[in-house]
Amino acid sequence: MRTTDRIAEPWGERTPYGPGDPWPVRVDTRLADGVEPEDVDRWVQSATILHSNGDGLDIAVKDGEIVGVRGRAEDRVNHGRLGPKDLFGWQANNSPDRLTRPLVREGGELVETDWDTAMGRIVARSKELLAEQGPSALGFYTTGQLFLEEYYTLGVIAHGGLGTSHVDGNTRLCTATAAAALKESFGCDGQPGSYTDIDHADVIALYGHNMAETQTVLWTRILDRLEGPNPPKVICVDPRETPVARHATVHLAPRPGTNVALMNGILHEIVQNDWVDHEYVDAHVVGFQELAERVKEYPPEKVATICDVPVEQIREAARVLGTAERLLSTVLQGFYQANQATAAAVQVNNVHIVRGMLGKPGCGILQMNGQPTAQNTRECGADGDLAAFRNWTSDAQVADLARVWNLDPMDIPHYSPPTHVMQQLRYIEDGSLRFWWVQATNPAVSLPELARVRSLLSQDRLFLVVQDIFLSETAQLADVVLPAATWGEKEGTFTNVDRTVHYSGKAVEPPGEARPDLDIFLDYARRMDLRDKDGAPLVKWHDPESAFEAWKECSRGRPCDYTGMSYDKLKGSGGIQWPCNEENPDGSERIYVDGKFWAAPDYCESYGRDLVTGAPLSQTEYKAMNPDGKAIVKAAEYVPPHEIPSEDFPLQLMTGRTLYHFHTRTKTGRAPQLQAAAPEVWVEMSAHDAELRGLAEGDLLEVATPRGSLRARLRVCGIRRGTIFVPFHYGYWDRPGGHEPDEAGRAANELTITDWDACSKQPIFKTAAATVSLVERSGGAPAPAPTTTGSRPLSPDVPPTTGGPDAQVRVDLQTATAGGAR
Repeated sequence: MRTTDRIAEPWGERTPYGPGDPWPVRVDTRLADGVEPEDVDRWVQSATILHSNGDGLDIAVKDGEIVGVRGRAEDRVNHGRLGPKDLFGWQANNSPDRLTRPLVREGGELVETDWDTAMGRIVARSKELLAEQGPSALGFYTTGQLFLEEYYTLGVIAHGGLGTSHVDGNTRLCTATAAAALKESFGCDGQPGSYTDIDHADVIALYGHNMAETQTVLWTRILDRLEGPNPPKVICVDPRETPVARHATVHLAPRPGTNVALMNGILHEIVQNDWVDHEYVDAHVVGFQELAERVKEYPPEKVATICDVPVEQIREAARVLGTAERLLSTVLQGFYQANQATAAAVQVNNVHIVRGMLGKPGCGILQMNGQPTAQNTRECGADGDLAAFRNWTSDAQVADLARVWNLDPMDIPHYSPPTHVMQQLRYIEDGSLRFWWVQATNPAVSLPELARVRSLLSQDRLFLVVQDIFLSETAQLADVVLPAATWGEKEGTFTNVDRTVHYSGKAVEPPGEARPDLDIFLDYARRMDLRDKDGAPLVKWHDPESAFEAWKECSRGRPCDYTGMSYDKLKGSGGIQWPCNEENPDGSERIYVDGKFWAAPDYCESYGRDLVTGAPLSQTEYKAMNPDGKAIVKAAEYVPPHEIPSEDFPLQLMTGRTLYHFHTRTKTGRAPQLQAAAPEVWVEMSAHDAELRGLAEGDLLEVATPRGSLRARLRVCGIRRGTIFVPFHYGYWDRPGGHEPDEAGRAANELTITDWDACSKQPIFKTAAATVSLVERSGGAPAPAPTTTGSRPLSPDVPPTTGGPDAQVRVDLQTATAGGAR
């Protein structure tokens, strides 16, 4: 039997199936060289932690070490399949450079110490700042890779114990818009779709979602449908020619930053052709007339000019979407990290709402996550929201949370919006936020405009705590570094995008003195002596299972209800979808069945915002708009990006993921097969743009924006003209200097802009104005001296087949954004 090279063939072999049939099982296994299945001492239940799909797997243990993984055949998410990061990424756990002892800064250097000393410094500084300034001096920035029990404990400590509203996660960079868009359309977070909708859909639309590389196993499911009988049609919206685009029935490649205009054009056609479920809209929806009036302004001819997409493609995409019998849509970073992120994602929701494509097999929306436990940050209140999707502007819901925590409601900050990370950086910049505790993330590489971020994190007045498993670029800047245990070394649960909760068991001991994140938080709460209103300890649990039981009570009666689950029930299961309670003891495959939503004014998580300005609606305004808790159709006008191409910076830069790496590569860069598959940063450019500039495959280029530069080798590919792409994973931990760029800097965020979406506050990584110059020919020859200047095009070149924008439109785009950049 042929052994598949899962680096060269990341999706593995096909197992075709037809609509309505179960996805066949295919169990993927990877063991360390020389280890056979019979050599394994035991297999421990878990799920993947290196992407957001939630693939169920078992961890192989031999002689007290992790030696491999295999897919769980009974798991509802992956039916035994694993992707390349699943198969090879576990090796990072065994890396010899794991953090094993706490570090503190002495004389400008990080030196090893004991836990009492490290925690003593953290607690002393916390108490000092609370006495001097109050809770506003303390901030927390977490991750999308911890467990539910850890996020909940962090949320209780920060919101209930310390009283700070400065709590966010790096999920702000990947999934904040998913939550915001769901709140706008349905009054609450919670995905109105299930992975099983792939088994039934006759049309699958992927908006800014390169699923083939970001969720390889989910894409495998689609590939198997495509090779089976009656395959679905695929709509792809992406400026790059990704594997998804190559399988698409219609591939729309809009100019970056124009997604709202494109979606308005599609909705124009759906409304104009009356592909609307009027019975559903009349019974279950508010706002349809406003949408119909707004999209009248966006006929395909106008949209084609704005987006530089052929009119015929817009109409064909709208026809496929408008006549689908079972439509599944997924959305990710191409929309979330772009101009008008929430407004664009909401328009995807609008397609489903006006077509009545919700709550039925094959009819769902997956506003996707970028990280494996991003859903839990949102549920548990570790990304700024309040626990269990409670509305921070509702006095009654804050009081209910105070009841659960046994606190006075005024002890829970709800006097202003929770502080997103970009605003936290501003508070660090002005000196009001002076303590920042970072867990399992690497903002010195992942946040935009890195020169600014490094300068802020290096301030003497900021006390920086980093809790991680490696000495990342951020950890190298810290005052205290805490060595953490990771997946496979601790116990807990986590939830994926389609609401599937997985149990993850402890397979091995953490290295050295490393501790589970939950134990670190519990230790901090004890040392800080955090108390409830009766004087009892605020945090009343002591281990993962008791933390899970506490979380269940917090979730009771809320949309993300876990009360029907337990560790015993999750162990051995193939995953359980919330809500799981007395009414749904086996979980809920779909929500919003029969037009029932979580949008009632006294129950909803949010009253919504203006999609263009981000201005919040009041409770009174929301009640007047939606007294009966229906789905909400919200319209939005198109507004151009704040930064547009110019003579000096004629290209549009997009950043994004690659199949073989995750986040800032701290784990995947230590897995030999993954690192060898993508060892260095690169830049993508169209053949037209390369020829225009006299560039060739493999040339070393300098990519520059008004904020910084990097050097990368050129890949000539099918990206749209006038745009370039750079993967964001590459930092400096494996280079001399550790956290500073050398002459050939390679972190994409040296280039990106400090700008964010008005509603979700998600940073914008897709529309920076950029330029490129040749440094060295692919064969090593030096670049020729430039002979001309000022000859670069003003805006992206337009393929002759599109009938792209004329000069007047280019002028309009510039004048519309003048003075708009932050």
